[in-house]
Amino acid sequence: MKVKDAPKTSTSIIVRSSANARISQSKDPLLELMRRLFRKEEIALKAVKFVSMIEERAKSGNPLKVEEWEKILEELGMAKSSFYAMRNKLLGAGMISIKNGEYKLSGMFSKDLMDMARWWWVVMLGYDAESL
Repeated sequence: MKVKDAPKTSTSIIVRSSANARISQSKDPLLELMRRLFRKEEIALKAVKFVSMIEERAKSGNPLKVEEWEKILEELGMAKSSFYAMRNKLLGAGMISIKNGEYKLSGMFSKDLMDMARWWWVVMLGYDAESL
């Protein structure tokens, strides 16, 4: 499938092969990850804040609800259309999900990356999957 033919629920992420560009080596890994998803630094910073809000609220036992959108817009300082574009990219990447009207962090992003890595390692490079 070509990128232009991808479903609207899909998103693109920048992948870098340089060892010194690894997200885990960054001073702020979450921001570095968001920079790979969003072209504008301002949106990447707001995405970090939104993801952090979801994480903090989940840990406190008071999950962030979809119906709180006006409060979220105010806290992030975003227009409604910009917020939903950002949110939809995070949903499309599988970083967040919505269940029962609540935002949740999602493992689908990790599973997709692991699937791609495993396929490349085994099929293209011919290595044993256990050695990954």
